[in-house]
Amino acid sequence: MELESRFGTASPVVGMVHLPPLPGAPGFDGDRAALRERAIADARALEAGGVDAVLVENFGDAPFYPDEVPTHTVADVSVLARAVVEAVDIPVGVNVLRNDADAALSAAAAAGGEFVRVNVHVGSSVTDQGVLEGRAFETMRRRERLDADVAVLADVDVKHAAPLGGRPLAERVADVVERGLADGVVVSGSGTGRPTDDETLATVRETLDAVAPETPLFVGSGVTSETVAATLDVADGVIVGTALKEGAETTNRVDPDRVREVVGSGTD
Repeated sequence: MELESRFGTASPVVGMVHLPPLPGAPGFDGDRAALRERAIADARALEAGGVDAVLVENFGDAPFYPDEVPTHTVADVSVLARAVVEAVDIPVGVNVLRNDADAALSAAAAAGGEFVRVNVHVGSSVTDQGVLEGRAFETMRRRERLDADVAVLADVDVKHAAPLGGRPLAERVADVVERGLADGVVVSGSGTGRPTDDETLATVRETLDAVAPETPLFVGSGVTSETVAATLDVADGVIVGTALKEGAETTNRVDPDRVREVVGSGTD
């Protein structure tokens, strides 16, 4: 995937639009209009702060369905993603937690999104939802059937999870791009907002340079204004959520000053 054509820059900073609980989730407050207002406000604050793209995610829907969310969730994510697409002039992506790549891809295609994030694309991982199995064979064929120009960013050793089996990290990375055909790779820390291990990042970078140098590498958690520049020295892009929120609390609203601080630190 060529980053300039997809994101308008060779080193994209992607900001998170963490949706509050959606209808059907335990924490939903009954106000769909407020969901739309929050999504649009956060997306506009991210754009005003200088991010290159936004990623819409049903972060508030815990406890998450493992790999197939209800149709009403797909509908709400699609509607909210479309509202964000219409509100900003930067690329919009979708991630449907915990691991519903089909829903994310369908929502992005319907809403006019540019990319999706898939937590477990190949292999299997033990998570708080149980064992999740990658369905790259289904996701990539679904994209063809939908005729959707939507890039697939796939995690390796996604946060809040542990990979099954004892295969080396380099082999798992190679599988994501060579056998799973992902357009980009994401590596993250152990949990939301936690930093990505430097050794892990270096291994993934070295592997991609060897087997798929055209495939971009994103860091998907723990990036802050203090670490973004060093991270972008190794990775091609970053996905940032917690560090951009008021008080650095993941569920809070986006703080435009924090966005500017992170984006500015990455371009210094």
